[in-house]
Amino acid sequence: MAPPNVDSQVRQRIVGDEEVSPKALFERNYVPMDLTIKEIREAIPAHLFIRNTTKSIMYAVKDVVTVAFLMYCATFIDTLPSLTLRISAWVTYSIIQGTVMVGPFVLGHECGHGAFSDNRTINTLFGWVLHSAFLVPYHTFQIAHSKHHKGTGSMIKDVDYVPLTRSQRGLPPITLDEGTDSHDHEHHHHHHHDESILTDTPLYNLVSLVSFLVTGWPLYILGNIHGYEPPKWVVAHFQPVPPQYEPHQRQNIVFSNFGVALAASILVLLSIALGARTIFMCYAAPYLVMNVWLVCITYLQHTDPKVPHFRDNTWNFQRGAACSVDRSFGAVVNHLHHHISATHQCHHMFTQMPFYNAVEATKYLKAKLGKYYIYDETPIAIALYRNWRECKFVEDEGDVLFYKK
Repeated sequence: MAPPNVDSQVRQRIVGDEEVSPKALFERNYVPMDLTIKEIREAIPAHLFIRNTTKSIMYAVKDVVTVAFLMYCATFIDTLPSLTLRISAWVTYSIIQGTVMVGPFVLGHECGHGAFSDNRTINTLFGWVLHSAFLVPYHTFQIAHSKHHKGTGSMIKDVDYVPLTRSQRGLPPITLDEGTDSHDHEHHHHHHHDESILTDTPLYNLVSLVSFLVTGWPLYILGNIHGYEPPKWVVAHFQPVPPQYEPHQRQNIVFSNFGVALAASILVLLSIALGARTIFMCYAAPYLVMNVWLVCITYLQHTDPKVPHFRDNTWNFQRGAACSVDRSFGAVVNHLHHHISATHQCHHMFTQMPFYNAVEATKYLKAKLGKYYIYDETPIAIALYRNWRECKFVEDEGDVLFYKK
């Protein structure tokens, strides 16, 4: 008998490995993190957890003054001599103001976590005012957002950006041949389901992505719809009823609704006094831009080909908290948004850490987490399109799940 051709076998093994994509290799070799939250916290200097109420209030004042100053500047736009200049100026104002408005929204969100101040009353007062100004019910958002933080990365406990499974998307089960290596067949499955070929075209993906960015936030607030995920409760954020909210939370929810109603009434009165067009251009148009930012930021924080999701028998808090993505939107936007995107893993690990300490804390967190720290340098527009196209569903089986397309 002739001896086995070892060189041929080695070459076949090498070629086979080369055909496996980096994503498939990453998923195949992924081992869930074993660090405890205590170990992670001990890696962060204690002084970074100290909240400074005065400092937080100064940030809030700075944000509100910036928004007011931009609105004041906008009152001169209609005095420009040509229509082209006026249109260009209004579009520029809406983009800049909408970007700036994310800042005070983030501070209201910090209040909901108790990261703004050690004083609960101050947190409630500032959070209620800041969120009401953007027509967001403070307490109901706080309650729903808390559920997200307590269950991030869990297929069962999380309530935001939970991926659909293969069966939920109506896709056929994996065949025996495909199932031999669930990581290597991902580029084949999408040809075998009943969705129209149109849904895989760049134009369709672009249009559906833009629609998601524009409508995602109001659908979430009004219908509790979390992006493309079917709602778990047919309940809006304004209804103080179970199953999303408990009876003892009713008073706070009514108070939040009052804040939104008060802000809406002020906008109506200003529309009567100054004209509906003025209020639309100065407030509503930037508000829509802010909405797009909120969807863009949260989507990219929790949706990425590198981000795993866990079944209950594998999930724990710190594993889920590590399954969020840090990314930079550029120095200016990072500053205006209080680094909510560049330090999001740290925020999920320690929700009560003040935002102004998170940048320094992230350096220690990155060193402690090592390969479990996720940072994506992909340009924002490219990352949005890539994630929208590639992060369609996860498999029905398995303890650690990654997005498929």
